[in-house]
Amino acid sequence: MNTASVSLGASASSQSRFLQLALAGLLGIFVIGFTGFSHIEAVHNAAHDARHSMAFPCH
Repeated sequence: MNTASVSLGASASSQSRFLQLALAGLLGIFVIGFTGFSHIEAVHNAAHDARHSMAFPCH
């Protein structure tokens, strides 16, 4: 009985980790998409300046 609960725990942990990574990826895509294509000039310029400050070419 102990072995079954251990393997179930490992499976649940793996699923939880995958869900966390998937949600973090979706949040990142949303943030990048929102700031990159924002019609609000201040938001777009802030993202643009942040990319340049990290030496990330954006144009």
